[in-house]
Amino acid sequence: MNLLITGAAGFIGQALAEVLIREDEAASIILTDVVQPTAPNSPRSSIIRCVQADLSSQGDCESLLTKNLTHVFLLHGIMSGAAEADLELGIKVNLDATRQVFDTLRKVNPGVRVIFTSTTAVYGPPPSPGFPLTEANAPSPGSSYGAQKLMIETLLNDYSRRGLLDGRIVRLPTVLVRPGKPTGAASSFASGIFREPLNGQKSILPVSKDLSVWICSPRTVVKNLIHARDIEPERYRGGSRVVNLPGITVSIHKMLETLKATGGQEALDLVEERIDAPTEMIVKSWPAKYDTSRAAQLGFSDDGPLERTLKEYIEDYGSQTTRV
Repeated sequence: MNLLITGAAGFIGQALAEVLIREDEAASIILTDVVQPTAPNSPRSSIIRCVQADLSSQGDCESLLTKNLTHVFLLHGIMSGAAEADLELGIKVNLDATRQVFDTLRKVNPGVRVIFTSTTAVYGPPPSPGFPLTEANAPSPGSSYGAQKLMIETLLNDYSRRGLLDGRIVRLPTVLVRPGKPTGAASSFASGIFREPLNGQKSILPVSKDLSVWICSPRTVVKNLIHARDIEPERYRGGSRVVNLPGITVSIHKMLETLKATGGQEALDLVEERIDAPTEMIVKSWPAKYDTSRAAQLGFSDDGPLERTLKEYIEDYGSQTTRV
């Protein structure tokens, strides 16, 4: 397999690369992003090539997207809050650059398998509180980010129908806990209220504690991205390549309780409640409960409880925390 990961400087891209490099079938892996990605520390690091590239550039696309690629993981994007704040940038990266990737691939490497990370932000508020959404429910995005992702979903579905590309569209829950610095995602606070307090730093909670969110651990997301790569096309019955990935519904109250159980009252005291209306508006538009029967039928893995997710974060990124 010859693989390409876009958005590879991000933590999911890095985590995915660390798993892929251990696969004997992987002959080459290209990691690309607008900043130079880092190659995983591995005895097989020679199979990885790190490339700084701008996918909105036709020249960069043509140099990266070659006929020898077998699988392309599309992880790049401007996150929800940033895409809402800067419409033009969101359109350029989330819509125009991704379409350019598709159009380049279908010309130079028709039929190549493309794994596209979409989002549950394609949905608007559910018909009623607690209503479990499925892929059959019509999307109605409550943000520009969700709208841009939905447009790309539609295009990749059509290109897959035509046989131009072999698409896999996975709608990710909020991934928690993200290491490193806060991102431009409206959901960034969900990781921040664990990450910063466990590192002895203050964190802002910009939404009501009564809200619930649909989340998934990084380990489960990476496992399911690789599973999406390996599904045979004929298993996608009904034509649509869209799958809502498994996750769990967790309230902000529950998240804070778990923080206290892990880091003590001292960690909890570092969370400051300060409502930010634009962020809360975006997060409120996201449904918090899903019926993932389609994912189960296709063999995707369920996620575990929040306590396990936090334990995995400490195991994987423990050097970034000081209070546990």
